[in-house]
Amino acid sequence: MRQLRIGVLVGLFAVAGVVSWAGSRLWDTLGSLPSVPLAAPIVLALIAVVLLATAISLRARLRAQREREPDAKGVDPMVAARAVVFGQASALVAALIAGMYGGVGVFLALEQLDVPARQDQAIYAGASVLAGAGVVAAAFFLERVCKLPEDEDENGSGPSASARA
Repeated sequence: MRQLRIGVLVGLFAVAGVVSWAGSRLWDTLGSLPSVPLAAPIVLALIAVVLLATAISLRARLRAQREREPDAKGVDPMVAARAVVFGQASALVAALIAGMYGGVGVFLALEQLDVPARQDQAIYAGASVLAGAGVVAAAFFLERVCKLPEDEDENGSGPSASARA
């Protein structure tokens, strides 16, 4: 399984932001721009909390298993793999959504910040970007928690590299 790359996430964020900003300008010239929903940052924040709670739970269970505690509940490798895949997918979608709302927020901040209703929309868009960053951070933490020790030597050195040769 490939690891998340920050460059890919930043690229998705930037492309979605530029496209969303341009689309917002076009949409505003043709009619009224739709509003940014209040639920957007809330849903992203909930996803970040779920990812963080999963990472903390798995970390505690893996630590107990590693220290061979008597009542330690083990972690099924498929559960850990599914959690990592959920985290990676969430990070990719969050980067896209945060870029989209970031582009809309920039458009609102530059063009329509004098309208009180649009000020609220710009705040919701900014909160969505922050919540999206939270999802990405939680996904990276979850991926780090579930990383196998032999995955750390991907550069070709270490004990696992000598076993492959």
